[in-house]
Amino acid sequence: MRAAHGRGLRLVDPSIAREPVRQSSQDRYGIIPTSMHRRYSHIIGDPQVKLWGVTPRERLLRQIRQVADISAIDDLSELPHDALVLLLRGEYVMEVRILRRLLGHPGTLLRCAADQSLAAAFVSAEHAVAADALLRGDLATVPEGLTVVDPVGLEAFDMELSRSAQPLLAPVSLSERGRLEDLLYGNAYKGITDLVTKWFWPRPAKRAVHWLADRRATPNMVTSVGMLLMLLAGLLFYQGHYALGLAAGWIMTFLDTVDGKLARVTAQSSRLGHFFDHGIDLLHPPFWYILWGMSLTEFDTMLGLDRTEYYWIIVIGYVGGRLCEGLFGLLGSCSIFGWRPFDAYFRLFTARRNTCMLLLTAAAVVGWPDWGFVAVALWTALTTVVLTARLLHGALARATSGPLRSWLSDPEKAARDHPRAFRQFSVTRGAYAQG
Repeated sequence: MRAAHGRGLRLVDPSIAREPVRQSSQDRYGIIPTSMHRRYSHIIGDPQVKLWGVTPRERLLRQIRQVADISAIDDLSELPHDALVLLLRGEYVMEVRILRRLLGHPGTLLRCAADQSLAAAFVSAEHAVAADALLRGDLATVPEGLTVVDPVGLEAFDMELSRSAQPLLAPVSLSERGRLEDLLYGNAYKGITDLVTKWFWPRPAKRAVHWLADRRATPNMVTSVGMLLMLLAGLLFYQGHYALGLAAGWIMTFLDTVDGKLARVTAQSSRLGHFFDHGIDLLHPPFWYILWGMSLTEFDTMLGLDRTEYYWIIVIGYVGGRLCEGLFGLLGSCSIFGWRPFDAYFRLFTARRNTCMLLLTAAAVVGWPDWGFVAVALWTALTTVVLTARLLHGALARATSGPLRSWLSDPEKAARDHPRAFRQFSVTRGAYAQG
């Protein structure tokens, strides 16, 4: 039996769901902050249809562990009277950001737009039994004090992945498995990223993720292999074995895409994995370029600069660029590449690892490794100049207009004002392709 619009039912204002979870709802809604309550979770049902090798129930359990310290409970009658409980139907798949939003709004029932059934709830112990009956279909009327909302009201912009798409919430069935796996993979892919990751990696990375998921490989395993290849590439660059070094480096960059997608589609993201992966990504690129430069035994001066001066350009430019990115995050709720369409286009070609690898590869192919080294240094410097200008521009805008927001944070306005850029950067469309 499907829950009906009973007496006292209030459909939530979409603006409610747009508020950050970290913000207390006490002032606006008269709700005591959730931090003052013990929180529990209770999953209803245990279907066995696997998506990316994971059952819906196991996926939900992993997602819960990602978002909060919540204790599982089997018997709702054992809930403390002052507790809050997250109720989830095990036969539904949802993005982790839905859980984060839901945990910010006690007294909420989540309705799936696909089948109009209730899929989740976050309620007090007082309403736990009624909410459980509603989710099971044993109760038709929504009690006074509970609010129904669906994911359509949630903010479409996903700042973590720099994309703008409605969060996924859907029932799982064998007939829909392929489509849902495609959606999970597409939704795990960044909208704003470099040209290699955006246009060349989606399909082969998807096949690699499938292969790894079927064999229960973990993202940290993939990251560990990538780290070994990163060290090998640096050694080969230093020895002047450019072709072999580039091969190792490109495989490493490919695995850097694969491990993140594997983590998201199998709900295995973790704080340790995040620091492991991003720590490697952050530290190794300038060392690759310097080791490449050290291999150039006949390098004297080029464009009036010696090798040591190019080393300093690379180091200062790289550190300066990353500092600009970090400082920009203090100006509002968007990254430096997500602020305006220009920044999204610039991210395609900015002097990050994949773009610099293209420069080194082209130089090696034509037999000019010294010019590849110089090109990386100069492009790094130019990129940092542009990022510095964007940081200053953003600081001025912040001072005059308040905290900065991404142009993608309002999808309707972005699609209307910048249709071509919106089609390009709201999502990475190649990630949603079948196959």
